[in-house]
Amino acid sequence: MSTHAEPTPVAPPPAPLEVRRLTVSYGARPVLWDVDARFPDGALSAIVGPNGAGKSTLLKAALGLIPSDAGQSLIEGRPVKAARDRVAYVPQRDSVDWDFPITVREVVEMGRYPQTGWFRRVARREGALIDECLHRVGMADFAGRQIGQLSGGQRQRVFIARALAQQAPVMMMDEPFAGVDARTEASILGLLGELRDEGRSIIVVHHDLGTVRSVFDHVLLLNVRAIASGPVDEVLTPETLRRAYGAATVTADDAEALWAG
Repeated sequence: MSTHAEPTPVAPPPAPLEVRRLTVSYGARPVLWDVDARFPDGALSAIVGPNGAGKSTLLKAALGLIPSDAGQSLIEGRPVKAARDRVAYVPQRDSVDWDFPITVREVVEMGRYPQTGWFRRVARREGALIDECLHRVGMADFAGRQIGQLSGGQRQRVFIARALAQQAPVMMMDEPFAGVDARTEASILGLLGELRDEGRSIIVVHHDLGTVRSVFDHVLLLNVRAIASGPVDEVLTPETLRRAYGAATVTADDAEALWAG
């Protein structure tokens, strides 16, 4: 009598970002409180919530850019300090010194410094990668321009190109559509969809619930605490929206209109 061994179950890939009981406060005021969240691999994920909900704080604390009071964050199952090369971060535009005398191309080249070193000239193969990244965001014709001469949408494209140059499997973006026109937003969303389809995991702090519903795969609904997290169709319901934004801000009719639209 022959026996067949049961196949060994395959473990799921580690999450590109997982936070466990993350708490952050500014003085005596909690900005994030005991937040648990796990973002899926190979997905386009959004972090949404009202102003002051702690969305940007969550990304910064998860990356160790600001201190946290408690909790832990993991990149692909490892502590952040051991996995910094696995993640590319696009900050908010208002956190950048746009008067710094640097060209578009030099900004994108900075994405390669962790691999090439700060004081080495960019090799030919690195230069080809920079060209490709500029082309993908539609900024190849602006490579020699000083960043302060760019429009808001162009500046955002440049920092996305820098993130692409890092060739990291995880991308985190803080309000990348703030202050950009509808055409630029649509172009960037299309690029993010392509990157997701190529296997990257992308986590975006965003505010437009309609766009989240139509484009994104996964969403964390946040208001200091985690309200709900999961597939967009399951999370963005009238009940959870009212819990996050308040009944006075999001009425049942508003939420139903969003869901239907």
